[in-house]
Amino acid sequence: MAEVVNIRPGGGGSPLGKSFEDGILRLTLQNPPANALSIALMRMLLDELQAAREDRAVRVIVIDAAGKLFSAGHDLKEMTAHRADADRGRAFFEQTIRLCAELMQAIVHHLVPVIAAIDGLATAAGCQLVASCDLAIATDHSAFCTPGVNIGLFCSTPMVALSRNVSRKQAMEMLLTGETIDAATAKEFGLVNRVVPQQYLNQIVRKYAQTIVSKSPLTLKIGKEAFYRQAEMGLADAYDYATRVMVENMLARDAVEGIGAFIEKRRPEWKGE
Repeated sequence: MAEVVNIRPGGGGSPLGKSFEDGILRLTLQNPPANALSIALMRMLLDELQAAREDRAVRVIVIDAAGKLFSAGHDLKEMTAHRADADRGRAFFEQTIRLCAELMQAIVHHLVPVIAAIDGLATAAGCQLVASCDLAIATDHSAFCTPGVNIGLFCSTPMVALSRNVSRKQAMEMLLTGETIDAATAKEFGLVNRVVPQQYLNQIVRKYAQTIVSKSPLTLKIGKEAFYRQAEMGLADAYDYATRVMVENMLARDAVEGIGAFIEKRRPEWKGE
């Protein structure tokens, strides 16, 4: 049975739900009506990601959402309320955007793969969250956009994650027009891995997660870190770095075990070492 935890105590419900089963930690955005990435919700996500770094039982993290929207991005009402501050909201805006950047980098730099499971609309920082995850599975009811330009606010920070997933022309199309793209177009752009019927989302996401759980946790940690680091390097530096990583990986206990199991035609027994 899955362990289900309500992260925030007290009444009114929590903006973040959590369950854990078979090595898969599921974090569910439940901040109605739009699952906005409020300060409170982003802090909870960061806390859970940090706790998962210290828990060897967590092998995969899935981020999904309750309701009809995946996430509409930042809580604009929360931000607008601070325009009455003495600094016209500058300090709060900076706090919000920096916290969001910290959250996205925590996903990218996490020790385990993170999968976004999207069923609904993901806009602005919500789209940024999808782009920051290692894998993204969306239903055919999903849609994506970076609509800041429509309200006089260019999606500059969502642009960072978006432009690292899709081509420059496609990223600029989304950023300059602010128009919504459907799930099929998002897959064509490279923003999501697969588009599935709504009723099969959990089944497909779980299949991906279980496949990842079956691999060596050390190998996945090494590989995920190396992937993002080499992506920012020039070709020669990337090969030099990847060569060092692969040599060290070859010397690890799990590589010895995995190669031995392959030669001996048996299932490997991973130790994460």
